[in-house]
Amino acid sequence: MQKLSLQDAKRLAVVKQHLAGPLPSNPKSEHIYRIVQELAYLQIDPISAVAPSHQLVLWSRLGKYKLDDFEHLMWKERRFFEYFGHAASVVLTEDYQIHSARMRAYVTGHGIPKSWHAAIQKWMKKNNALRLYLLKELRRKGPLASREIEDRSERPWRSTGWTNQRNVSRMLDFLLSQGKVMVAGRSGKQKLWDLTERCLPSWTPRARISDYEVDRLAMEKSLRALGVATQKQIMTHFSSGRYSDPTKVLDDLESEEIISQVEIEGMKNGKKSYIHSEDLRILDQLRGDNFKGRTTLLSPFDNLIIDRERTKALFDFEMSFEIYVPKKLRKFGYYVLPILQGDKLIGRIDPQMDRKSGTLVINAVYAEKFAPKTKESGQVIALAIEHLADFLEAKNVVYSTKVPDFWKSQLK
Repeated sequence: MQKLSLQDAKRLAVVKQHLAGPLPSNPKSEHIYRIVQELAYLQIDPISAVAPSHQLVLWSRLGKYKLDDFEHLMWKERRFFEYFGHAASVVLTEDYQIHSARMRAYVTGHGIPKSWHAAIQKWMKKNNALRLYLLKELRRKGPLASREIEDRSERPWRSTGWTNQRNVSRMLDFLLSQGKVMVAGRSGKQKLWDLTERCLPSWTPRARISDYEVDRLAMEKSLRALGVATQKQIMTHFSSGRYSDPTKVLDDLESEEIISQVEIEGMKNGKKSYIHSEDLRILDQLRGDNFKGRTTLLSPFDNLIIDRERTKALFDFEMSFEIYVPKKLRKFGYYVLPILQGDKLIGRIDPQMDRKSGTLVINAVYAEKFAPKTKESGQVIALAIEHLADFLEAKNVVYSTKVPDFWKSQLK
């Protein structure tokens, strides 16, 4: 079994996530497509204190790209669609065979807690008239926003959260999960819905494949995106919660020498770790001065750090999301972006984009205990923040006084 240092594992993760090496000088549609293809998904989140998460994930890897290029790939070429990767995500149309298996599973209840599936099925049955009416309206008039569809529910959806009595939206969500409808476009933040058959391009791979083949495709894709990972991490990262026989798949991939087990020195989780055999050959390129890291900022939903346990084990970095924590109890801030420098997460910033004034406000900057306390480090962090401001088309960057003393002369 090959042994990797913890540094090897971190650098491989960073490289596989396209967070090392020089940025493209003039990123185009093909660069965006390649990033999504190799990451497998971009998580969607509606919070835009800075910018939508998927936009930040692409910016961290491409620099200032054209948002219109992404929109064209998404809504005109239909290279991507909205479904579930790790959570609600932008996923690849070329991976439709993986996602359609999840759609079928949602109908049958495979991989879904029985009580939850039973509750959904019961509610949908009670509101079958709404389901039929909704599908008829989309066929006649789609794409439509949910507010344009009359609520003909007989039993309201009950929830203690924001979905309470949002009956049309819940029916659309459940039909999305089953693959009956899709998001056909967006008007601002508002989703526009239509029938799946009218959203997918003709070249979409629709041939049904076995659960075993789905597992192989998804797990291999997940491991390639992560670099090195345990079985749990592979299953959590992509097509989360929808695997039929993952242990057999990993055993078969290993026996076929497509993947290999590795031991990561210094990792004490006691779990087997795997690496794709094609990635073994690049390990030597990650050692010494061969590794060309860079300094950038990451969305809190970035693919590199979305698995909080893995982030702690690999980078010794506690990633928390405090948006729902009362302001006075927050440790770092509302929407915090970690600072990646090379193969280390050295700190975080608490930013907010004030669109009315065109100002990127940096409420605070925090340094990890092992962060380099140098002028040079402060300079590259300041440059990363300036690049973010440029991407957001901010006219100004304003810092508060909550900045580490050793970076204060650069972050002002």
